[in-house]
Order: sequence, then C-alpha cells, then structure tokens
Amino acid sequence: MVQRYLLPEIAELWSEETMYKRWLDVELAVAEAEAEEGIIPDEVPKQLSETIDRLDLPSFIKKAKEIERSVDHNVIAFLMALEEEMGELSRFVHYGLTSSDVVDTAQMLVLRQALNLILDKLEHVSLLLAEKAKSFKYQPIMGRTHGVFAEPTSLGLKFLGYYSEALRNMGRLEAAIEHVSYGKISGAVGNYSFISPLVEQKALEKLGLKPEPVSTQIVPRDRHAFVLSVVTLVAEMIERFALELRLLQRTEVQEMFEPFGRSQRGSSAMPHKRNPIKSERLDGLTRVIRGAMLVSHENVALWHERDISHSSAERYILPDATSTLFFMLDQFIKILRGLEVKTERINHNLIQFGDFYLSEPLLLALVQKGIMRSVAYKWVKEVAHNAFEKKLSFSEEAKKHPEIRKVMSEMEIDRALSHDYLRWVDEIFERFGL
Repeated sequence: MVQRYLLPEIAELWSEETMYKRWLDVELAVAEAEAEEGIIPDEVPKQLSETIDRLDLPSFIKKAKEIERSVDHNVIAFLMALEEEMGELSRFVHYGLTSSDVVDTAQMLVLRQALNLILDKLEHVSLLLAEKAKSFKYQPIMGRTHGVFAEPTSLGLKFLGYYSEALRNMGRLEAAIEHVSYGKISGAVGNYSFISPLVEQKALEKLGLKPEPVSTQIVPRDRHAFVLSVVTLVAEMIERFALELRLLQRTEVQEMFEPFGRSQRGSSAMPHKRNPIKSERLDGLTRVIRGAMLVSHENVALWHERDISHSSAERYILPDATSTLFFMLDQFIKILRGLEVKTERINHNLIQFGDFYLSEPLLLALVQKGIMRSVAYKWVKEVAHNAFEKKLSFSEEAKKHPEIRKVMSEMEIDRALSHDYLRWVDEIFERFGL
C-alpha cells in the first residue's frame, strides 16, 4: 500500500497486527465450538482467551516472524509462537484445521469491514451528488457527444446521472459484502475429515459469518473476483466524473473547476497554470484498481483443491484495491464540496457559436409536415452547416432555405425552434424522489 494514498481507518484494517488479531479470533471461535461439542477440553478456550488478552501483540508478532524465517510458513510460525505463550493446552488449538481455515476466514472478516468503510464513503458521495443535482436542476448546459456540441441538457441531469450510478454501486457493494460474509472451517480439502459441519457452523456464527456451501482447501476465489469487480465499478464511476471535470475545466471550456487552494501551485515553470491534478490522480488510480481486478480473476482457477499462486497476489491486491478506493472516495467528497461551477461561462458557451444546434426540432417539424426524413435531414444539414461555418443565425438561414419555406412559414419555424429541451427534467428527478 502506497502511503501517499493511504488513510488511517483502512490502513489499520490491513495492518499486520489486525491480521494476527483476526487469526486469533478464528482460532478462539473454533476452540469454543469444539469444546462445546466435547472434542477438546473445556478449559482450552478459556486459557486461549486469557492468553490473547495478555498478549503483547508487537512482541508476539516479532517472535512469530523470527520462527517463520526458519520454518518458512506463516501460520505454523504463528501457532508455534502461540504454543510458547500458552503451554501444554496449545496442542488442542487449531485441532482438525488447515491453515486456510484460519487465513481465509480471517481475510473475509477484514475484507467485509473494508467494504463497509467504502460503502459509508459512497453513501456520503451519493448525498453530495443529489444535492448538486437539485441545485442545478434547471441550469441548461450544452450536451456534447464525441466531444462536439449536441443539444442542450440540464447540468442537474448530469449530476443526477452520477447519483443514479452511485445508487447502483451501493447496491453492488451490499451484494459484495454479502459475498464475503462466508468462511470455511472444513479442513485440508474441504470435506471435514477431522472436524464437523456443526463445529464450522457454530464457529462461524460466533464470527458473524456463514459456512461456504462447498469449499476446497480455500473459499472459492470467484467471491474475491466479484468483490474486486464491484470495487472497480465504483472506481470507474469516480473516473468518469473526474474525466468529465477535466474536460470541462479546459481553458477553452471553463465551465467547471475542481478546488484549487490559495497556496496551491499548478506548475514549477508556469505560474498561470491551474491544472486538474486531483481529477487526473483519480483517473490514474482507477487504472491501478482495474489491474487488481484482472489479477483477482486470474486467481479463480487454481490447481485441484488449491495451490498457493493466489496467496501472494492477494497480499497486494486486496489491501491495495480497497484502500485506494477508500482514498479515492475521500478525495471525491472533497472535490464535490469545493467544486466551482461557472454558470455564466456555461450560458456563454451555449450561445457563443450560434444556434446551429437547433437542428433536430426543425428536422422533426419537417417530418410532421410530410417531408421524407432523408430529404428533411439534407435540408436541415445544409442550414446548420452554413450557419455554423458563416456564424449566421440558424433560424434566419432556415427561413431563407427555399425548400423549407415551401412547407413551413416563418412562424412555424420560430415555433419549432422554441423547443424546451428541459421540459421532462422534473419527471426524471421524480424517479429518484428528488
């Protein structure tokens, strides 16, 4: 995890200390379940719990890592360090388990917590987007397709589109949280050779998880791939907004600006520069998360009941992708709060190149008059291109067009061109209760 893009709340989740704490949580839950079933002595869970309570965790981790240098197995090293702390009864800890029972189940606990942090941030983002949508509901802005003037739309609708996407992503995140609310305590190849489904059920209930219906040595990695796909979709929503903001901040557009601090500098060489670095940063980080998603999909297919090729990759991609998205959402919130919307410039851009874009209402009016669409299209194209190239009024050029004037009066042309592009905005907003 790159410290530059790491916030404390989620950094703590993916820390080494948290990993060991969650391993201890899993071992204790299993010991309690096994003791309840009479598989291990009743005093084991109590002693294990007391040992956990008095552990100096940094010293314990240091000891475990020293052992790992010798045995080259992190879970065995963890258990050997625990044995030194706990004594004779430690032989009943990890009874009937395989390493992945502990590691995968603990990982799901952390991953679920990380996704809940992300969901909280996304909910905050959605509220800010809804506020922006309502604020600019009736503000016309030029809609652009292919980067070119298309037709006027509402700036509020632009924000509403992102709000709608945020709601979809919240639903996806909730589904992802459900996807990671599973663990496995099913032994070396998932068939409960030396443990029982009942022990698994009891242990996972204590941890707030459900049993993986069919596991191998591990929890199936399609769950992780689904989570990383959702994480990527959330990042891509931010990427889409950031790209829109970068395009609207260009010198020749100047319709919207990301926040720029009083002491902020845009360039080491050019003091006039006000670069959209926050948005560019978010677009760049999305590429990193998309790469992590690809790795998660490559982790789905493993040899037989499991190999270890997924493990090293997940040490990177799960902390990096979730912590990076958490940072991105935090930055997105700051951008939305400090966003500068230049309505005067938006209004200026609507008219500075003329009204050549009023082509569709005239086209449809001609069709209503009985003109074949292909013929009407040709006439209107002639008017629009001539008006744009010569910086003339589209309306006046239409009134001069001999073929159009044969079927439409000046009044009919004016009526067609007085089209209200925002007439259904209220109805669209009502779909969201806004």
